[in-house]
Amino acid sequence: MSAATVRVGTRASLLATTQAGHVAELIRTRLGREAELVEIATDGDRSQAAGTPLTAVGGTGVFVGALRDALLRGEVDVAVHSLKDLPTYPAEGIALAAVPGREDPRDVVVARDGLTLGELPVGSRVGTGSPRRAAQLHALGLGLDVVGVRGNVDTRIGKVRSGEYDAVVLARAGLARIGRLEEATEVLDPLQMLPAPGQGALGVECRSDDALAADLAVLDDPHARAAVEAERAVLATLEGGCSAPIGVLAEVAEGDDGDEIWVRAIALSPDGALAVRMSASGDPADAVGVGNRLAAEMLADGAGQLDTRQHDESEQVRNA
Repeated sequence: MSAATVRVGTRASLLATTQAGHVAELIRTRLGREAELVEIATDGDRSQAAGTPLTAVGGTGVFVGALRDALLRGEVDVAVHSLKDLPTYPAEGIALAAVPGREDPRDVVVARDGLTLGELPVGSRVGTGSPRRAAQLHALGLGLDVVGVRGNVDTRIGKVRSGEYDAVVLARAGLARIGRLEEATEVLDPLQMLPAPGQGALGVECRSDDALAADLAVLDDPHARAAVEAERAVLATLEGGCSAPIGVLAEVAEGDDGDEIWVRAIALSPDGALAVRMSASGDPADAVGVGNRLAAEMLADGAGQLDTRQHDESEQVRNA
C-alpha cells in the first residue's frame, strides 16, 4: 500500500460502502490521493442482523463506535458515517473534518400498488424502525397500523413486496445513493414529516491530530455544514430535557440581506397525539446559536413533558 493511500473506514452494508465510496472518490479527485475502503463490523450491524430493535441496543450511536475505535487505533485514516447516526456530543481525539454536499433529506414511502400514505386503507401496516417516523405517522391521523421493522433497504422493501407490510417509510437519500429511488411511491413533504437531524448528509471524521484534517476541509459544503450544525444543535439541546421523538430540518436560502438559515423542528409524544412545532431563522454563521435558541423555546413551550403528559384531546398539536 502506498503511504499516500487514505484508508476510508466504513460499515459493510451496501448503503454504507456506497457512501464511503463517494467520499473516497472525492479524496481522489480533490486531494489527489489514492483511497481504499476498509470495512468495519459494528454493534449496530450485528444487532440489526439479529433483528434486535435499534432502541434496545443504544440507538443510532451503535453504528459509530466501532468506526471511531478503528480510527483511534490507526487502522483507518477516515471514517464515513450517515451524519444522522453521529451522537451530538464530541468524541475525544476525533474531528468532524467535512460535511460534503447533502442529498435530499426528506423521507419517502415505498407502498404496495404504487400508493401514497393518504391512499392506503385504514388499518394498513406501515413499517418503520424510527420513533420519530412512527410518531409523525400517528399524528397524521390516517388510522394506519404502524409497526416496527429492522434490516437493510432490501429487507424492508421486501416486506412490502411479499405482502407482509403495506408500506415502509425510508430516507430518500439512501434510496437515491443506491440507485433505487424509482421504488419510492411518495416523497413526504416536511409539513407531513420532518426528517431526522442530519438526514441525507455524510459525516467525514478523522483523528483531530492528523494533518489530513486540514486537507479534508476542501470536501466541506458550507451550506450543508451550517444546516446540519443547526439541526444537531436543536437535537443536543432537546436531548438535555426531552426524550420525545424529534424531527428537524434546516435550509440555507438567499434572503434580502444575504444568506439566511431557516430551521423547522417538531417534538412529539410517542403516539403523536401531542406535539410542539416551531421554526426560527438567522445568520448561517450562527447556525448553532439559531438551533439552540429554537430548542430552548420548544422546551419552554412544553417539549420536555411530551413523553410523560396525559393527552388532552383539546390540545392535539401546539403550534407557535
